[in-house]
Amino acid sequence: MSSFDSPDNTAQIAARGFQPYVGERSGVPGAIRSVTWQAMRSTLGLGRPAKNKIFPVISVAIAYVPAIVFIGLAVLIPSGIVDGPTYPEYYGFVTSAIVLFAALVAPEVLVADRRNGMLAMYLSTPLHRGTYLVAKMLAVVVTLGLVTLGPPILVLLGYTFDGSGPDGLGNWLIVLMRIILSGVAVSGALTAISMAASCLTDRRAFAAIGVVLVVLATPILAGALVDGAELSENWRLIDVFSMPFELVFRIFGDPGNFPAVSTAAVIGVNLAWTVGGFSVVAWRYSRLVIAR
Repeated sequence: MSSFDSPDNTAQIAARGFQPYVGERSGVPGAIRSVTWQAMRSTLGLGRPAKNKIFPVISVAIAYVPAIVFIGLAVLIPSGIVDGPTYPEYYGFVTSAIVLFAALVAPEVLVADRRNGMLAMYLSTPLHRGTYLVAKMLAVVVTLGLVTLGPPILVLLGYTFDGSGPDGLGNWLIVLMRIILSGVAVSGALTAISMAASCLTDRRAFAAIGVVLVVLATPILAGALVDGAELSENWRLIDVFSMPFELVFRIFGDPGNFPAVSTAAVIGVNLAWTVGGFSVVAWRYSRLVIAR
């Protein structure tokens, strides 16, 4: 329905009626893609004021700067004088950026929808609670991939162009697959933990602080139990900060920082954190009362 003002300032109806939607109907998969993309845009501050881009840009920059530096050294300095880090070791230079990014992404993706009423609107579409959470999980995992996958792949490309990368196409592809598996493993564990924290509060700041506290407190507790109380090395497994990155070493066939802890245990605890975190999210949203 549309209207215009006549010369005597009285409204008149010019046309009326409703037009049916004639575009492509993408169904649930299309809805998941749309919500995932919009969540990623919101997290990265795209289409939002400059202040919303500051922390994402800083986090991503911190993750990529070491890779750029190592590649520059490899290109400028003769081979053999300076040895760059191995691919698992590279994560040691960017763990703070990854944790900071994880603490920022999930609260922005989940908490905002509950506070501004968008959750009810999303659930009025073909999405239900499960598919909505799938879309949000994909958004967090893919966004975290910017800092867990991008920098190591950049290092691999830099070493390859410098001639210090893997020998042969087969070995190169094996290293690439290990990098991808490592990035997915780290992103999955941190996504589950950060989403679990984000579903328990309606304050983004509280959720972010909760993620940081859990990730930073568990290494202290693990160290106190193993080094202070002289308990079994397996108590290292409660260290949420270290175990995802310890798994990266094991993926590359390296004993890692805690060789006394078995690879099976490292894999198991990362699966436990991942499944446990997503289970908390599913439980919380199954009980959430949503006003329509």
